[in-house]
Amino acid sequence: MATITIPPSMLPEDGRFGSGPSKIRPEQVQALDAGATTVLGTSHRQSTIKQIVGSIRAGLAEFLRIPDDYEIVLGNGGATAFWDMACASLITRRAAFGVYGSFSAKFADSAASAPFLEDPVVYRCEPGDCRLPEYTEYVDAYCWAHNETSTGVAAPVHRIAGSLEQGALTIVDATSAAGALPVDISQTDAYYFSPQKAFGSDGGLWIAALSPAAIDRAYGIAQSTSLEGVLRWIPPFLSLKSAIENSRKDQTLNTPAIATLIMLNEQLQWLNNNGGMAWATARCAKNASLLYQWAEQSDYAHPFVADPALRSNAVVTIDLDDRINAKQVTAALRENGILDTSGYRKLGRNQLRVGVFPSVEPADVAALTNCVDYVVGQLWE
Repeated sequence: MATITIPPSMLPEDGRFGSGPSKIRPEQVQALDAGATTVLGTSHRQSTIKQIVGSIRAGLAEFLRIPDDYEIVLGNGGATAFWDMACASLITRRAAFGVYGSFSAKFADSAASAPFLEDPVVYRCEPGDCRLPEYTEYVDAYCWAHNETSTGVAAPVHRIAGSLEQGALTIVDATSAAGALPVDISQTDAYYFSPQKAFGSDGGLWIAALSPAAIDRAYGIAQSTSLEGVLRWIPPFLSLKSAIENSRKDQTLNTPAIATLIMLNEQLQWLNNNGGMAWATARCAKNASLLYQWAEQSDYAHPFVADPALRSNAVVTIDLDDRINAKQVTAALRENGILDTSGYRKLGRNQLRVGVFPSVEPADVAALTNCVDYVVGQLWE
């Protein structure tokens, strides 16, 4: 394929559109530089790092508008580790899952492989659609993803009817939703995510907004493992009780990536100073609408998610006609500095996937659509 050079005047100022890791603003890197000799390379048990963690917890409580009796808890390992932690420390016996893509399926798979849990009840649908778990007898947790990163589907977040009376927890994966989609945290017991999406940081950390019921569940399960005849081993790394107690001291169980904490803290201050969740979600909605409107008006592209009510304002998926090779389009974009617009590989569609998190400028999204049109015109004119 011949090299395509997009006119410089058409290019976005910043060409990073990744669905995670996502764009990191220059001001976040400057915050790292400012702490190069005073924070980086120092112990996470000391006051300087604890102050950053405390600022993160307070900033997230403000941004997410958590109820007064909820807590912000953080730990090592990312959202992937939290799936196993939830199996070890939040699901008592059996959970019900909504599965509608790769990441919502992985949590269900973790529960299915846990030897001390009964097989989960899985409510499944095809990618591009959404399926929440339904009320199910004898389950103690309902689990799904607020945003399915692999498909660009945004799911509603509300308690399953009858779940409170049942004593079941609502556990929602918010990895690509938190900071980009509106949410009422009181409708959840564990709203958890990694910071490498809307919060513009690196991975390796998980954060959760936990209800009193979730905290009580974690402590209750931890206590039950000491009883005779209980066959459940909770490794220290997967102990939510331990993570809660460390978070209350503004620290993590093991050494975290200090750079991630610094960038996350700076991003939270930027988001809250600009207007918090209302501002961030409105900005993401504007970014997403530019892409959806462009695709609906295009003669070769269309939104993958058919139902407009389910289309994500965090990760936008656009199908291309079969006559247009998406891999060639994304390769040409990359050669011109426009990065990470490929579809999710395991989904296997002829597709573009674009992260439109708060750090992404609307003007850059508009420029992206023009650049795609230019590349397609050069390749298939």
